[in-house]
Amino acid sequence: MKNVQSKVGRRIRDIRVSQGIPQGQLADMAHMTKSYMSEIEAGKKNLTLRSTAKIADCLGVTLEELFRGV
Repeated sequence: MKNVQSKVGRRIRDIRVSQGIPQGQLADMAHMTKSYMSEIEAGKKNLTLRSTAKIADCLGVTLEELFRGV
């Protein structure tokens, strides 16, 4: 399960960086703290489906795109 968390976190980071969105800005958009977002991207937090959908929405991608390659 930890491997999935790491892959999803990495995918969130990769999409965020490719869009030029700073980590703090994504955290604000998703109504999360920057430290929590950092832990998500590092694969240290197990996201709920609701939080994952919120992040996908903030990034302008579908859940399918977010989980691609995981």
